[in-house]
Amino acid sequence: MTSHSEHILAVSGLRKTYKLGRVPVPVLHGVDMAVKKREWVAILGASGSGKSTLLHLCGGLDRPDRVKGDQPKPKIVFEGRDIAAMGKRDLDRYRSRNVGFVFQFYHLLPELTVIENVTVGAMIRHGRFGYMAHRGESEKRAKALLESFGLGHRLRHRPAELSGGERQRVAIARALINDPDLLLADEPTGNLDRTTGGAILDAIAEHRARTGLTILMVTHDERIAERADRVVRLADGRVIEGSLPAEIGPSDPEIEVGTMPTPDAPGR
Repeated sequence: MTSHSEHILAVSGLRKTYKLGRVPVPVLHGVDMAVKKREWVAILGASGSGKSTLLHLCGGLDRPDRVKGDQPKPKIVFEGRDIAAMGKRDLDRYRSRNVGFVFQFYHLLPELTVIENVTVGAMIRHGRFGYMAHRGESEKRAKALLESFGLGHRLRHRPAELSGGERQRVAIARALINDPDLLLADEPTGNLDRTTGGAILDAIAEHRARTGLTILMVTHDERIAERADRVVRLADGRVIEGSLPAEIGPSDPEIEVGTMPTPDAPGR
């Protein structure tokens, strides 16, 4: 990774409004936030606070509202590139190479085996034909990831033959198959009991310790948030605590609340 800043991700002025019929429903109201490289940040908030929407914007799954007039433009800067200003091709590349996604629901393909579900991520990155040249290394990495998550004996099983915790481990391995810089996790233990959920968080923490992965995780659970290095609290679409690392303040020359550094390269 190359960047002029110790921050892997920094967002500024994020607003998002959806429509319920003809009625506009504001979800985010000018969110500012920064995440340091190798940091584990939990976004904590009640249902409807906007935390999943913020995560989706950071992952390029949705776009922030456009501003009118002289209002500052919203920015989502990843490694010096503003993904809010990216075209479709660059955004696809960002989603497939730089970030990995884990959701509350596993979204595994029932007809594929465990190892096939994991290598789907590599196929998306390289394309159907390009994948053939990378198939061997992709399958080797998928097997190594699954073994590290205790699923080496499940490679040829299908999702219906797995427990909930095992399915989520497969989903995490799929998110990591392309060696992303940033893992975005949306309530990854929300469908699991406390013991199984704790084991999933242990697996994520162990992988982070080995690789230096940066994690941005959404949760409504204080107990889960305590596992993170830092907690960003969200309420009614606004950050109320923890938007910036403790050693960074509003007067920091690189990142100020409400403003963003100029990128070095174009870029619920």
